[in-house]
Amino acid sequence: MTERGRAVVAPLALAQFIASYAATTMTVSISAIAADLGTTVAGVQTTITLFTLTMAALMVPGSRLTDVLGRKACFVGGLVVYGAGALLAALAPGPWLMTLGYSVLEGVGSALMIPPIYILVTVLFDDLAARARNFGVVSAAGGLGAAAGPLIGGLVTSGVGWRASFLLQVAVVVVVLVWSRRVTDPVPRGPRPRFDVRGAVLSAAGLALVVIGVLGTGAHGWSSWRVWSSVGLGVVVLWCFSRHVRACERAGRDPLCPSRVFRDLGSNLGLVTQLVQWLVLQGAFFVVSVYLQQVRGLDAIGTGLVLLPATAGVLLAAAVAERAARGHPQRRLIRIGFAATVAGVALLLALVRKDTTLLSFVPGLLVLGAGLGTMLTASVTLVQSAWPPDAQGAISGVSRSASNLGASLGTALAGSVVAGSADGRTFAAALAVLGGVAVAGFGVALLLPRRSGAQPS
Repeated sequence: MTERGRAVVAPLALAQFIASYAATTMTVSISAIAADLGTTVAGVQTTITLFTLTMAALMVPGSRLTDVLGRKACFVGGLVVYGAGALLAALAPGPWLMTLGYSVLEGVGSALMIPPIYILVTVLFDDLAARARNFGVVSAAGGLGAAAGPLIGGLVTSGVGWRASFLLQVAVVVVVLVWSRRVTDPVPRGPRPRFDVRGAVLSAAGLALVVIGVLGTGAHGWSSWRVWSSVGLGVVVLWCFSRHVRACERAGRDPLCPSRVFRDLGSNLGLVTQLVQWLVLQGAFFVVSVYLQQVRGLDAIGTGLVLLPATAGVLLAAAVAERAARGHPQRRLIRIGFAATVAGVALLLALVRKDTTLLSFVPGLLVLGAGLGTMLTASVTLVQSAWPPDAQGAISGVSRSASNLGASLGTALAGSVVAGSADGRTFAAALAVLGGVAVAGFGVALLLPRRSGAQPS
């Protein structure tokens, strides 16, 4: 990579790393946070889910704002909001301010700063090989942040305290802000579009209602009318959003997200694989962390160390996948990744028992992490590369929204299974559900076409 490439990509990759780190580091500190703030494990689970939900709901509006306000302006503004949220969470005396800082402000900041990362990589690197390579760097940073979150969070929480983990995020944000002065933002040609406020409200509300409904299964069960009324209402609102988009296009106005980004089969299936990958990743980390802390009695650092094989698997597989992508199609890597993920879940179910040693977690977590690491970058590359530069703003927001929606659903779905009692039976049940989702993801990966059919504008 050239000196110019490193100068541009370094702050973008570090920003993606810290946003992904924030999504998983909380899992190893659940018990410590709950005890310190006078709340429950379910309360901390809700806070984690709301963080990824906020990102998922606002990622598409945040991506659209890059066209209105400028890509670098959104990136820097998002960093400032994110840093303010991390500082508030670090100083929070109770659960409500913790939720405001972590779930709301950090979530909003992430929704503003993440879409410009992928758009800037697209517009700053004309060479397709260089663009793909830098997509790999940024995506690998995201996977590393998610995988290393439990280990780093465990070390910091056990050594200093859970609040120090948020102060670490503040420090990283400051570093990224200083580095971001090197990032240039080519000025798009033509007038800047108007922001579609109604579309933003409808899309955010629809996604939020769906995830809130799933989150409610922990308290009310899957048969509750409250759950399905929320999910159903969310589906209706999302349908209204699609109608609004078509009405805007017929009237010649700019919608929040053009309907054309959903007209390519390969891109749509790639989005589904992204959602499933992050659902399994976030759900598995949550389930294993709760089990280790509530049943095995481990502290934050012990939990992080047990999850270390998953981190190692993600890192090793991501490094191999980047080289393998030069000689193999992305869809093949995605299929291999899902097959390994299913195998990892199966190993956990077969080997882990209440009376087995902690070493019984190693094979399953290692294979699970390797599977996820193999396909994380491949799915992003497949989706982003299906579209020309002028569509990158829209598809970047949709892509990041799919990933964060999956992370939200992963925590909510896994939490609904272990709600009320974390024991060996619920641990196995939650893993079995996640394994079933991974099998479904493998089925979707088998449908990926040889080449995406998106047409240039």
